[in-house]
Amino acid sequence: MDDGQVLHASPYVAQIEKFADSLKQLSHTFLKLEEQKKSLSNEEIEAMFERVKDKVCENCEKCSWCWGENFVHTYQMGYEILSAVDNYGNDLNTETKRKLQQRCIMAPRFLREMLEAFHDARQNMIWINRIAQSREGCAVQMDTFADMIRNTAKELEDSMFTDERLEKKISAHLKRKGIRVLYTNFFMNREGKYEVHVTARAMQNECVTTKELVRGLSEVMGRRFVLDGVHGQILGKDYTTVVCIEGPAFYTLQGVARIGKGCNQISGDNFMMLELPGGRQGVALSDGMGSGEKACRESTLVIELLEELLEAGFPEKTAIQMINTTLVMGREEIHFSTIDMSVFDLYSGVCEFIKAGASSTFIKKKDGVEHLSSTSLPIGVLHTIEIDSVKRQLEDGDFVIMVTDGIMDALPVGEQDILLETIIRGTAMNNPKEMAHHILEQVLNWTGELPMDDMTVLAVGMWETN
Repeated sequence: MDDGQVLHASPYVAQIEKFADSLKQLSHTFLKLEEQKKSLSNEEIEAMFERVKDKVCENCEKCSWCWGENFVHTYQMGYEILSAVDNYGNDLNTETKRKLQQRCIMAPRFLREMLEAFHDARQNMIWINRIAQSREGCAVQMDTFADMIRNTAKELEDSMFTDERLEKKISAHLKRKGIRVLYTNFFMNREGKYEVHVTARAMQNECVTTKELVRGLSEVMGRRFVLDGVHGQILGKDYTTVVCIEGPAFYTLQGVARIGKGCNQISGDNFMMLELPGGRQGVALSDGMGSGEKACRESTLVIELLEELLEAGFPEKTAIQMINTTLVMGREEIHFSTIDMSVFDLYSGVCEFIKAGASSTFIKKKDGVEHLSSTSLPIGVLHTIEIDSVKRQLEDGDFVIMVTDGIMDALPVGEQDILLETIIRGTAMNNPKEMAHHILEQVLNWTGELPMDDMTVLAVGMWETN
């Protein structure tokens, strides 16, 4: 920073830190509560025996003897039944049944009631464990969220600064363009790029565009700024805040081609293209379990949740972990979806590839094709997942090609990556949409059959700005 620029500490940052500490405390409290049960307690087993005694043995002529002087053998028999249920299920082994018939004159009823009591106790344990799993999932979510807002607060505090001299220069320069500035906030992101928030309005009888404000800001600061986000085109008589960021060095264009299983109109694959904070571009592809409407609903849910979380400012991996917890909690059946995400830094040209159970991604450069594979599980299977992540430096004219399993599975096993590399290497066009359609057509021509699964190709090209 230049002389005269001062880091700005905000009281709001301290308040955010307090919120994060509270969430951390709540998370730890949740984790200290009752853990998952691995076996029945002695109290639960005693309750099972009391239930059998009350319902079966109470009116039996041998009750006082079985539960009195011979109670040790009665308990032993009950434990043998429980052990046999663990090993053989409800159909006990012949030896256990023979022993029970020798010792109990009401053997069938005794066995039936013992099995029902055991089933109820086990079902209760399953529900307790499910509640514990949900509680653990909530704790992980809160802990992750606390880390996120704490990091965000730290980044905000580190990025804010004041420069009265520069603020006066901007105000004077924009005044000559018919713009009255109320105040200006300065930020510097992790990449060392400026972000300036100008709260301003048009002066009386003036018609000024927001582009004119951005142009004036660029002239004063000697840097090329662009509008960040959606803004009105004209400054009105009321004050409004215009967010300006330094223009990136790269831009991307995307193209997609897809077809449903058996040429069905409904595909279980869904995709997303999203502008992210800090001059980044996110592209995500999700493949739902199976095909058709059910798979489409699953992948649509994943993409919509991912878009919501990313737009709210959640880091990509945090967002994926939170979606995974959401899918796992409270579900009887497993419904999984893959996530394949590419995040382009338009300032540096670095692309981060994030995968959860996704197919290979291919990078087409001038001198060859590189493929990146993943061994991670899809989301929605386990409470905690491993997310594969790798970064690559891209250059002007490079392409990233993302595909779903339907593309890979259509090619011969063991040769899928090599064949798709060959197809991509032989693609001469520079239009991402044309490239995606060409790759899909080549794979379909190779098989010569109707698609056996939903198939999607997403191509993203990166170029330097002029």
